[in-house]
Amino acid sequence: MSVAEVCSFEAFKEVWSHYGYSKDFQDVITQELTRMRGITYLDYAAAALYPESLVRSFCQDVSGNAYGNPHSHNPSSRLTHDTVERVRYRVLQHFNTTPEEYSVIFMSGCTAALKLVAESFPWSADTAAEPGSRFCYLTDNHTSVVGIRGLTSCQGVVPLPILPQDVEKRAKDDALSGDSSCQTPHLFCYPAQSNFSGRKYPLSHVKGIRARRLYPACEYRGRWFVLLDAASYVSCSPLDLRECPADFVPISFYKMFGFPTGLGALLVRNDTAALLKKKYFGGGSAAAYLAGEDYYVQATNISDRFEDGTISFLDIIALNHSFEALHRITGGMDNIQLHTFGLARYTYMMLSSLCHGNGKPVARMYTEGQFETPSTQGPILNFNLLDFHGQIIGFSKVDKLAGVFNLHLRTGCFCNTGACQHFLGITNQEMKQNLQAGHVCGDSIDLMDGKPTGSVRVSFGYMSTFEDCQNFLNFVVDCFVEKPAKVDQVRLETLKRAAVSQSSNGDLPNEHGQTELEDEPHVPVQPLLNGCEDSVHALDAGSHKEPYTLTNIYIYPIKSCGSYEVHDWPVGASGLLYDRSWMVVNGNGVCLNQKREPRLCLILPEVHLSSNKLLLRTSEMESLSIPLDYSSKLQTRQRVCQSKVCGDRVQAVDCGDEVASWLSKILGQPCRLIRQSPHFVRGVKNKLSTGPSSTVLSLVNEAQFLMINLASVELIQKQIRSRREYSEEHQLLDTQNLISRFRANLIIAGLEPFEEDNWSQLIIGDTRFLVSGQCERCQMICVDQKTGTKSKAPLLALSACRAGKVTFGVYLACHLEEDSTADSSLRLTARECWFYRICMNLRTAT
Repeated sequence: MSVAEVCSFEAFKEVWSHYGYSKDFQDVITQELTRMRGITYLDYAAAALYPESLVRSFCQDVSGNAYGNPHSHNPSSRLTHDTVERVRYRVLQHFNTTPEEYSVIFMSGCTAALKLVAESFPWSADTAAEPGSRFCYLTDNHTSVVGIRGLTSCQGVVPLPILPQDVEKRAKDDALSGDSSCQTPHLFCYPAQSNFSGRKYPLSHVKGIRARRLYPACEYRGRWFVLLDAASYVSCSPLDLRECPADFVPISFYKMFGFPTGLGALLVRNDTAALLKKKYFGGGSAAAYLAGEDYYVQATNISDRFEDGTISFLDIIALNHSFEALHRITGGMDNIQLHTFGLARYTYMMLSSLCHGNGKPVARMYTEGQFETPSTQGPILNFNLLDFHGQIIGFSKVDKLAGVFNLHLRTGCFCNTGACQHFLGITNQEMKQNLQAGHVCGDSIDLMDGKPTGSVRVSFGYMSTFEDCQNFLNFVVDCFVEKPAKVDQVRLETLKRAAVSQSSNGDLPNEHGQTELEDEPHVPVQPLLNGCEDSVHALDAGSHKEPYTLTNIYIYPIKSCGSYEVHDWPVGASGLLYDRSWMVVNGNGVCLNQKREPRLCLILPEVHLSSNKLLLRTSEMESLSIPLDYSSKLQTRQRVCQSKVCGDRVQAVDCGDEVASWLSKILGQPCRLIRQSPHFVRGVKNKLSTGPSSTVLSLVNEAQFLMINLASVELIQKQIRSRREYSEEHQLLDTQNLISRFRANLIIAGLEPFEEDNWSQLIIGDTRFLVSGQCERCQMICVDQKTGTKSKAPLLALSACRAGKVTFGVYLACHLEEDSTADSSLRLTARECWFYRICMNLRTAT
């Protein structure tokens, strides 16, 4: 059988079934990598290739949005801040953890992240009372990890290089409990994947070191922390930080996505971050400091504390598009791991079985195993080529010829001297002699006294194809094999049988960021608010005795979209049922509101309880409906996401591509509809803590209900009419237009303007509400809810009639008595209402 017959796609599929991510995988690659035509790229361990749609999407984003310095507070700065915070969550979600467990500190790359740990770790030198810190690292570590030794040695810290086999070979049978008498901090560093050979080290080492079961932790008293260098690993493998709770995890994003470059991150466990002792402080990292005195208080937020100066915010925003492209093309890291391992393993099988015409092997492979499984081996092949006499062919010659054939690979020691020495058999003395003879890292001196000084590395990534395998193998055969080329059939068949066994066991686990939603939890529904039947009575410190009227009830199913008027409506645990249960987010997952996108008001949602549908209407397109409850969705897997509302993180689930496409066409930008997760509970804002402690919120900004007084609206309308500059140039606003701009849930017909400012509680029918505070109005009231156009008239009139105090309406919290006899279908109905004004020296009812 010829080499061409053995190295065919059909032969590959016989031994590995996980290739590509869809039937049109090859077409996707052709479209996404037009710049790479005629090029075989096999250097993914150095940097991934970015899909071109990623760059187009990012350019469209930064061309259509104004992003400002996030240290300011203007609208463009807030957009940047919110988008960056969304990216932080996206990073944590990718590694299956949460902001409660880890923080994301953006750095220029993995090396900068390592340097930050080295400079901030609380190293201690040996004393008479206690032993000093140990800086421990595997010899198979990147230069940037070993380089921490340069900083620690001058602090009296003992470096301790560890051979990979010694970690488990010298382990103890039982885990050692923490020794509270010794608090000396030690740091153990190891790579999740060797950048030299692709060997994956057990992620279980993290727990083993922390529990002081593995060497060297089992032999040294004190507190042990683990730095997991994940830069090489995460490019093609899923990392679950809940299963592998390392204290520090440095990464570089260009190795994952190819774009953006110059950006990495340090993921740090929140309970470890407090130990870090940072000395330098830059802009944005200080809570307070004095210029004339040595006084400095660090920022409370962990990310702020360590991100000196202005972060590279446009690069961070680009990450959102990188994650989107990765997910869209591949479906997730589990798919990438199987795809890339299959390509690497097949190339390994062929290259290690390839022989010269005289039967001698063509390559010497540098690997710890036989590419058994993707759990122990990444998609990296390291080797040196041999001539027909069995002599090493210098890597420099291979590199130069590869360039002629437009084949991109890497040669040398790959900034990993320890692994290079181990696999090539170079002693410490020989390394020093080579240096004295003129050989330095990165030069083209590939042989010294007939021995190699480095090797050749090819590595695969999520955009690699089988053609890349073929092109590489053809290059080796054409340039370095004495003809006729042969294949060691015995070895190849042995490797094939092992490959088939592994391929058949390649089950795909669930991708992080997706969850199977249970049926929506039962929402405790209390009495109804009813639209024109119930009474509102006011007892205002013994003055007014007649009832007020609740004239209108509005719900806003989708935050910042149009209102839906109802006459009576259920009250749930977080307010009016389905009020602000959904919201629209932009392509970066940031909440859209009418301040950023006024046209949201043209989308009119309607909740139809009888048919269990949310209907979306607009004059521009046909209506669209989605289910109200989760259990009735056709899809059982929904993408979990996170966004922010008024500074609060909220957990949500994506409502699917159909409604996303519908919204994107209307708003003229990529956006999606998300819904608050049924299992997420959001508490009331601290500044409104006068309400009941049990109050929970939907996606509202501040409180469960917003109420406005019709008399107050009429006063503002009168003020607008009195302003000449508006009466001449703008159509006068009618009462209903003004009411709609304030986006209240409850409209009360009161007697005096702004008398609601002094109310403390009210009863509507059988339901009691507490007044939580006044609503500070923003520029959203400048948006005409019918047309989506802006006019400053209401905001200026409000400021004028209230002497610069731009507040209007009051927040309410529904208070349910423990002994309430109201039935389980509480509804609010437009009705008369009783208001209570509680004297300041009396306790507010709870």
